[in-house]
Amino acid sequence: MKLKTLLSLFLIILGSFLLGGCVTDFTQSDDSARQAMNAAIKNEPPGDYYIGRRYYKVDYKFWGFIRSPGQPWSTAKLVMLNENTKLAPDRQKGILGSDHGYEYKIYGHYSGDTVYEPASNAFYPEFVLTGYELISTSPAPILSIPGSNDPVRRIIETPH
Repeated sequence: MKLKTLLSLFLIILGSFLLGGCVTDFTQSDDSARQAMNAAIKNEPPGDYYIGRRYYKVDYKFWGFIRSPGQPWSTAKLVMLNENTKLAPDRQKGILGSDHGYEYKIYGHYSGDTVYEPASNAFYPEFVLTGYELISTSPAPILSIPGSNDPVRRIIETPH
């Protein structure tokens, strides 16, 4: 009986070391991707557009984060889209949330209004969408809390 317990304990400890190594590699990969992303952001040309990152959550109705060109993701705002002029990419395809995590060049403007989102019990700025261009389907991560990028988890994180 004791041998079984010791063997189980050994396997748990060994598994922890092996998984710990995977997490370290993943974090280093994320850090490299974020550094490259931040360098690219600094080189974005100014203009009459924004950069948007779709942040789909099953229970919430906000669209995602929008920032000005050349500005870090920490300045991005979580927005509600006004789609009276142009439908959001996923809604246009008819598959809600199919573009979760995608990055876009976004055209439009802030209306100056805020919109209440009942599931989060919060108000978000309204962005009037007039157009978009897909930049990437797998951009570098902008969130760091585990589970915050999972569409079914009720975690709302802001980029750092």
